Amino acid sequence: MSHAVTMPALSDTMGAGRLVKWTKKAGDQISKGDVIAEVETDKAVMEVEAFQDGYLSGPLAAEGAEAPVGEIIGYISDKADDVTPVAATAPAAPVESPSGNGAAAAALQPATPVSAVLAASLATARFGARAAPRSGPTAVSAERATPAPTPARAALAAGPPYRIERASALREAVARTMIAGAATPTFRVTAQLTLEPLIKAASDRHLPLSLLLARACALSIAAHPLFNAAYTPDGLARRERIDVAVAIDDGDGLITPVLRDAAAKPLADLAADWTRMREQARSRRLTPADYSGATFYLSNLGKFPVVYTFDSIIPSGASAILSVATSKAQGTLFTLACDHRVLFGVDAARFLTTLEELLKDPERLFRETKR
Repeated sequence: MSHAVTMPALSDTMGAGRLVKWTKKAGDQISKGDVIAEVETDKAVMEVEAFQDGYLSGPLAAEGAEAPVGEIIGYISDKADDVTPVAATAPAAPVESPSGNGAAAAALQPATPVSAVLAASLATARFGARAAPRSGPTAVSAERATPAPTPARAALAAGPPYRIERASALREAVARTMIAGAATPTFRVTAQLTLEPLIKAASDRHLPLSLLLARACALSIAAHPLFNAAYTPDGLARRERIDVAVAIDDGDGLITPVLRDAAAKPLADLAADWTRMREQARSRRLTPADYSGATFYLSNLGKFPVVYTFDSIIPSGASAILSVATSKAQGTLFTLACDHRVLFGVDAARFLTTLEELLKDPERLFRETKR
């Protein structure tokens, strides 16, 4: 008798997964708990474990193929005699463009279906987790709310020859999240703030600057609780804890580990959390609890001297994201993107005023606060 192995679901936002590789081959004897495959989703690279003893059997899904959650990707047979060693079919090669101007539109069709489920947050990392089958601011300026763009296919027919190369699950998930975030009615406020005292405090205490920035944001949110709310059709979701996500570069896209209780937790504990998540990010061992459910987002490109200013799209579930550019002699430009259904320009100005005060007096970040 054979038992189906299906594409597992790691999170509520996962609609499909991509089979990275089989770690066992058809005919191999396996025990319950053995890792038999690795699957890449919009959230992580998972190790799929055998749910019973037996023998891995075909037909097996092809490595590199995408399958919806719940779709059969292989089998476990009770007896070796029942094994079907059917080789998987390799996924289709990248689509080449025609030499002329014809059929370019057909070449743009994806080889496999893309999940219709939108990622709930920007936090869409490719990291391993086991899964069983199944004063006041200066130079402040504000921009009007921006309308959501209408996604459109790129006009490639008249250009040079091309080929379609499928993006990683991470990049596809980020793309879906950004499309969803673009629908948020957003306004932006940019302020030139003083960052040098915080940079010195980070250096003196051997702490990451982004960690101290996250702490400063959390304390600013504590003073202005609307920044911890989120819009829902039923009203504002008022959260009782401040969880700040900090965007980091995965090399293939952005991931956003979340510092939980960032305003009240002792800074030493936050620093330990951040160190652990950075290490786990490098080895692809983050779990959904590490990168989901942030109430506020921080993106810091200050390490790139050429970045004068930039802004970011607000992920679903938050009402604001702060973008930090490089530090200059005249100050650093902070751009706060806000959900206009929750916040107004004056709220942004007050938040940035409080943030400026904290940046000028970073010792306040190290004081214990009441939960």
